Order: sequence, then structure tokens, then C-alpha cells
Amino acid sequence: MASIERIDFHTHAVTPGYRKYCQKARLAGNGKPDGMPGIPTNKELSDICRAYPDRFGFFASLPLPDVEGSLAEIDYALDHLGAVGFQVLSNAHRVYPGDKLLDPVFDRLSARKAIVFLHPTSCHYVRTVEVGGSGESGSESTTVVETFHPLPQHPAPMLEFMFDSTRAISNLLLSGTVKRCSGITFLACHCGATLPPMLERIAAFGKIPGSKSEDALTAEEIKSTLRTRFYFDLAGFPFPDQIHGLLRVTDTSRLVYGSDYPYTPGGLVEDLARRMDEEVDRLFGEDVKKQIYHENGGKMLRNATL
Repeated sequence: MASIERIDFHTHAVTPGYRKYCQKARLAGNGKPDGMPGIPTNKELSDICRAYPDRFGFFASLPLPDVEGSLAEIDYALDHLGAVGFQVLSNAHRVYPGDKLLDPVFDRLSARKAIVFLHPTSCHYVRTVEVGGSGESGSESTTVVETFHPLPQHPAPMLEFMFDSTRAISNLLLSGTVKRCSGITFLACHCGATLPPMLERIAAFGKIPGSKSEDALTAEEIKSTLRTRFYFDLAGFPFPDQIHGLLRVTDTSRLVYGSDYPYTPGGLVEDLARRMDEEVDRLFGEDVKKQIYHENGGKMLRNATL
């Protein structure tokens, strides 16, 4: 890999505590843990970052859709753990960013001038199931949230993660959350996912009769918001094609580096970094490469702490 300095804004920390959690789940017969222990991991990441302050920073997790728990964790992570921002999934048990349920959370994030890193997950749906069925009380119903993969023969990150990122950003925009929460700096994954080519469609459908959009925006208003309130990481496969769609929406001053390691294996991270070096040199030159790889990210972090 090239020796140029990089700030990697999209890497997954598989901590010793999380490894033990996965091993315990596997021994219990659950090969895939039920969620991730975000709050204990926040403390573990804080300890690592304090031991190596020149090497690491971390985005804290929130226990969404638990509003009260998330409000408490926002203040604790910023005031006591030294988090540089927060990681928010594209949906939490089917509740998307921009849902009114989460308004108090995003209002608090705005008041704290937080960076919010939007990371995709699988789409979810709610199913009602009957439980019990014997005795005088009869059966009762309960709701179960399940992962939904329309094409289960393909890995969810191939398609569904990109689509769910687009759902989350669209809902944040059309709900008025981005406009209302002016203190938040948003960081979106994967070169904007599928959002750039859909902006005209999103704007048009947000204004048709029957739409429940709180904030009917024109395509130009959406573009202006994305240029001023969002940064975009280049994790995944932005080259040779995807990058050009995003650059019709924003410019290189809003791009940052991301590797997606270790869920993108080390060898592929190196291959993608070499490809990125070549494409960024070809399209923009050395000065813009430095801007994308570390200067933009440094500016984002500094502005969030002002």
C-alpha cells in the first residue's frame, strides 16, 4: 500500500470482549449472536483509544430504538468515554433514522454537535405470532422482528446494505430531521450508496399527493443539504464508476477514506487501496488525494469539537 497518511473512517473493531461474546454464543448453539453488545464495547473501545490516543478514535454505539437508554449513552460516551461521534444503523429493529420515535435522540445529538456515522444493516419486518394456546386464557399474540432478505442466495451487503443506507438517508431528509438537527454532521457510507441517481425521484415522490414527507424538498435542495451537512466515505467499490454519480451531488472536499476492514479482508483492502490511489491520481491529482485521505476527515473531527 502507498505510504500516504490515511484516516480510516470505516473500520470495524472486533474487540477481545466481542470475540468472547461470539464464542459464548457459539458454545450455546447460536452461531450468529443476537445483536452486538454495543454498550460494553463502547467502554472497551474507550480504553483502547486512551491507550493509543495518536492511533485510534471511536464512534460509540447507541442502544436504539431505546430512546432513554440512548440519551443517557450519548452524554456518557461524550463526557466520560471520549467518543468522537456515534454509529447509527440504517434501521434499528425496523425503526429508521428520521422516525418521530427517535426525534429526542437526534435532537440530543444535534445539541451535542455530534458526528453521526450512518452504517447499513439488513432490512427488517415485524411479524405477529401466536403464543400459548392451552388453558382458559387461550393464545396470546406477540410481535417478532426478523431480518428480511428478498434474495437470500446473495450476501446482504451486496445489495441490501446499499438500499437500506438509501432508505435511511432519504427518511432523514424527508422527515425534516436533517434540517431541524443543524448541529449534526452526518457521515454516510459506501460513496452515497444508491442515493445519487435517485435524487430526482426522491424529490418528486416526496411532493405527490398521499406522501407523508414532512419536508418536501426539491432535488437541488437535497443536493445542497448533502454538500453542506454530509461527508461520504469511499469504502467498498467506488471506482471506476460509482464515484462519478456522487460527484454530481458533492465535491471532493466531502470525501473521506474508509476500508471496511476486517469485514473486507486485508488482502482485498490492499487491492482496493491501490485501485483508489490510481483512480484518485488519474481523476484529481496528489493534492486532492491528501485532501480525501486525511485532510477532510481531520477538518470534520475538528469542527465537531468546536
